[in-house]
Amino acid sequence: MFLPAGSRDEMGPAVSNRFSVMEKFRKVVTLRGYEMISTPVVEYASTFTNDYVNMKLQNMLKWFNSEGEIEVLRPDWTTAIARALSSREATPQKWAYQGSIFRTDRPGMECNQAGIEILHMPLLMGESESLLMAHSFLKEMGMEDYVIELGHANIYESLVSNLPFAKDDAEKLHQAMHDKKKDEVYHIVLNIGGKKAAAELAALVDAYGDIGVIDEYEKRWKDQEHLLQILEQMKKVAHILKASGSGDILVDLGRVKNLPYYSGMMYRGFLKKNGGVCFSGGRYDKLYDRYGRNVSAAGLAFDLDLLAEQYEEENTKQRICIIANMDTIVYAEKLRKSYENCIVDVQLDAANTGNYDKVVEIQFNDGKYEVLEK
Repeated sequence: MFLPAGSRDEMGPAVSNRFSVMEKFRKVVTLRGYEMISTPVVEYASTFTNDYVNMKLQNMLKWFNSEGEIEVLRPDWTTAIARALSSREATPQKWAYQGSIFRTDRPGMECNQAGIEILHMPLLMGESESLLMAHSFLKEMGMEDYVIELGHANIYESLVSNLPFAKDDAEKLHQAMHDKKKDEVYHIVLNIGGKKAAAELAALVDAYGDIGVIDEYEKRWKDQEHLLQILEQMKKVAHILKASGSGDILVDLGRVKNLPYYSGMMYRGFLKKNGGVCFSGGRYDKLYDRYGRNVSAAGLAFDLDLLAEQYEEENTKQRICIIANMDTIVYAEKLRKSYENCIVDVQLDAANTGNYDKVVEIQFNDGKYEVLEK
């Protein structure tokens, strides 16, 4: 009644857990050599609706400004950061961010994210650093029971590039691949490319599993050098992750990109506890084409709301309650300093002291303060 649909108030552990997760993220990226970056929460809609990004305007929170241009609340960090960095010198860069995005096509209009953007690094260096950083961050939070999924945008793109699809059919096929509808994929391709192409793309829907899937497709694509190179890249990154002790690794050779700027490897992290996607990202060199720049770019974003829900902070600090009144509150404030590294709360009565490890009361008698343990 008092808030728009999709908006919500947060309080207590929901807020404190998210800030704890953000603090751990900041610690990890700082130690790994990242600089922090922030972009305005209000941007022009055209930053996100152009052909290079192709986000849907109807999914954004938007309005007309006084000059008749459409402005939006930031719906995507990566695109906004690309705008901010597009004119910078072409040197290796590692950036980290924290903050909200606003979309209407998901539960809750405001989503909290933290992420990294890595520019001007050689192929596979950006991907490897992204995933190794994710491993370090999740380990810092005590969340080591997760799975990393590897995919590649150019597998599907290569297999459909020579098929004469009309725009509507291409969009239907892309959606069917995304939804893993094998029969639908087969029938869409059959009418355009014939049985061989239909069978190959339909089989790709099931090309999901452990690293052995790559071995199988190396044999299947032994005469297709460009696809073998992609598989080799995926195997190399998987080996780096395994050798570094990260989580279990799966591959999805039939994964399709959800934004047009992805141009190489794509990856996601799933929490085993509930299957939630805790991070996603990939290579997105094409995003900088809009600014006439040839940029090697990779990164990923974490879902802070999901991580905060699963995070269990280990609170080892002793909780102290000091019972005081308006005559003893100044002394209570001085006494607080004697409980170093403790959580100290001052209450006016002893009615609500059940959640404390220690309760003391200040009394003032005969001109002297006394501290009595309850």
